[in-house]
Amino acid sequence: MDNRKVIFKDLGIIDYKKAWDYQEELLQQNVAIKSANRKLQEAYTATTHDSPPTTHEKTTNYFLFCEHPAVYTLGKSGNIGNVLMSEQELAANDIQFFNTNRGGDITFHGLQQIVGYPILDLENFYTDIGKYLRNLEEVIILTIAEYGIKGERSSGETGVWIEPGVLGKERKICAIGVRCSRWITMHGFALNVNTDLSYFNNIIPCGIQNKQVTSIEKELGKKVDYEEVKKKIKNNFEKVFEAEGEW
Repeated sequence: MDNRKVIFKDLGIIDYKKAWDYQEELLQQNVAIKSANRKLQEAYTATTHDSPPTTHEKTTNYFLFCEHPAVYTLGKSGNIGNVLMSEQELAANDIQFFNTNRGGDITFHGLQQIVGYPILDLENFYTDIGKYLRNLEEVIILTIAEYGIKGERSSGETGVWIEPGVLGKERKICAIGVRCSRWITMHGFALNVNTDLSYFNNIIPCGIQNKQVTSIEKELGKKVDYEEVKKKIKNNFEKVFEAEGEW
C-alpha cells in the first residue's frame, strides 16, 4: 500500500462511449503493469529462491470527472424492462443507450450531473470491494453535508439516499456502479447537482420501484455552483481514501 497518489482529470462534457473507452485504456495499462510485475517476480523467485526486489513499475491511480450528454446505461445484470422508452423514442429524444459491464441496473447521465470514475489499484488501498463502495458513498455523504443535506445509506441498495427510512419519502441523490478487474476499478458514481430530473421518468432508476430521485438543486430549492461541488468531492475523496491528489 505504497502508492496512494491519485491523478485527477476533468474531461468536461464527453460522450459516454468515449469516456468508457478511456477508462478501459487506463485500466488495461494498469493490468499490464501488474501482469509484467508478476512475471518478473515469478522469474526472480524461480532462479534465486529469494524474495524479488521491490523496484518494479508501479500502477497509477486516476480519478476522472466528467459530464455526459443525455444517456441511459444498463448494468451487466440489469433488466432492460426498466427502460420505459422504445429505441425509436430514445432516438427521437436524442438520448443514447448503452449496455455496460458495471454493476447495478439502469441509470441516467446528463448535464449538470457530476460523474466520477476512479481508476484505482485497490492493492494500493485495500482489497475489499464492499469497503470501496461504502467509501465512495462516504465521499458523497460528506460532500452534500457541506450543503446542509443529510445523505444516508439504504440497506441493500448501493448509493446515497435522502430519508431512506421514511416510507414514501425515500429519494436517491447519487447512484453508484463499478467494475473491478485484477483489483483495478472503473465506472463509479453519478451525483445529481442541477440535473434535469425529468429524464428519470423514462426509466425505473436502479430497478427500484416506487422511490424518487433527487438532486442538490431540488433539495435546496436553488441551483448551486457545479465546479464548487467538484472541488468538495475531490477534497473529501482525498480525506476518505487517505490519498494524495494532483491535477
